[in-house]
Amino acid sequence: MPLDEECGTSQLLADPIEYASLLERVWDAVLQGGRAPMRPRPLVSESWHRSLAARVDPDAREAPVLWDSAEVRDIRADHPLAPVIPVLRHTLLDVADEAVHVMIVTDRDGLILWREGNADVARRADRVRLAEGTRWSEDAIGTNAMGTALAVRKPVQIYSAEHLVRTYHDWTCAASPIHDPDTGDLLGSVDISGPLRTVHPAMVSLVSAAAQLAESHLRAQLAVRDERLRAKNLPHLRSLRGEEGALLTPTGRVLATEPGARSCLPDRIDVSTGRGRVLLPDGREAVLERLAEGYLLRLPATARRHRRPRPALSLSFLDPSGPRAVLDGREVPLTTRHAEILALLAMRPNGLTADQLALQLYGERGNPVTARAEIHRLRTHLGERVISTRPYRLEASVDADFLSARAALRAGDVATAVRRYRGPLLGCSEAPAIRDERAELFAALRGAALSHPDVEPLWTLFCRQPEDDLEVLDQLARRLPQHDPRRHDVTARMQRILLEEAPLA
Repeated sequence: MPLDEECGTSQLLADPIEYASLLERVWDAVLQGGRAPMRPRPLVSESWHRSLAARVDPDAREAPVLWDSAEVRDIRADHPLAPVIPVLRHTLLDVADEAVHVMIVTDRDGLILWREGNADVARRADRVRLAEGTRWSEDAIGTNAMGTALAVRKPVQIYSAEHLVRTYHDWTCAASPIHDPDTGDLLGSVDISGPLRTVHPAMVSLVSAAAQLAESHLRAQLAVRDERLRAKNLPHLRSLRGEEGALLTPTGRVLATEPGARSCLPDRIDVSTGRGRVLLPDGREAVLERLAEGYLLRLPATARRHRRPRPALSLSFLDPSGPRAVLDGREVPLTTRHAEILALLAMRPNGLTADQLALQLYGERGNPVTARAEIHRLRTHLGERVISTRPYRLEASVDADFLSARAALRAGDVATAVRRYRGPLLGCSEAPAIRDERAELFAALRGAALSHPDVEPLWTLFCRQPEDDLEVLDQLARRLPQHDPRRHDVTARMQRILLEEAPLA
């Protein structure tokens, strides 16, 4: 049986040691290819697959030491998370010490830069290289809260044998990523780790709250820097004497504009060239000038407007091999999260706010800040012309297989709809809105195929079902001709299911 979050939490609270023993049996069975008493959580299973693909040995692995203590001190002095360490200490250290844990802060690559907390736990951590200067990404040491939180970009808790490497089965840890409020980029993670007997399911909520406080602190500092930069550089903007233009931060974010420029500018300009001409989303050319800190963007009155065709985006999200996206004839790799966002935006052509997107991606616990960060990364990946903001909306012409299947159903073309349905919509997605659409699309296809006079759509759908469906099997057994070889396969599967479900004498 699968292990869901609610079931796992109740078992954990009831008897942590017995639950750890159960997880140990699951770990052993899964890695040896045997029959496990239950399946690992999807989060854990996917992390194990990534870790094993990176050739992490579950039985003999230690976190690699990258830097000595002196080098770590130099690195963290200039790290963007250095200003929030006092906030994290205030939020977590008293709790970590009382609960016999340590607080750990990593960079975006999983390098431990800070480790503070309970002295006894710190000594135990040293013995297993849970120390400053070691790297804890999934590809370095397998499934662990810090590495997995960085990989999936959301808070996680890893308990006992959910760690891929056996050495850490006596540990429990919870971690949350921390993002740059300016760019949305990943800065690192904050974690609390300790022995099994001190585990509590609220750990993940605690580190998540600490990460949000850290991001709020960074956001306040960013606002102060923005105001200083704006005041310092306003003379450059005024020197344009009515010519349209804008002040930009060093990362290209628009800080201030001359009248009339704001309506035609995106929130951020690509400043990777450093200077020279840049093409705006509306087709106009602008001139980028480097300042001592930041940039001045000028829009000459004679700037030519270039007509640019809409990007063409093709989405294959009913493919059992995984989501595929092709942008203007070029395949672009997608994470599951980015595929979910594109699916939601494709389903809602009028667009979504950050709050709406967070709710549809994560449910009631969704955070608009996290949704904005994911959108920023996706826009950087695909180009800002593909997704507009306020609200978030696809500006590309979209050809999506799941939308085509829906359209064929609405047109009454059941055969085409079923043919386009090659598998569940983003089968690995746990986003609430995607799960709902996945179930609704399959239910609509199934109902249409069952009532269609031609048996072929029903057979096609049957071949693509994740599990046997007695009603579909019964219909096929009745409607396939006696001489059709497929009928024998159907009746044999029906008999097997009925035998499995029959009560023992």
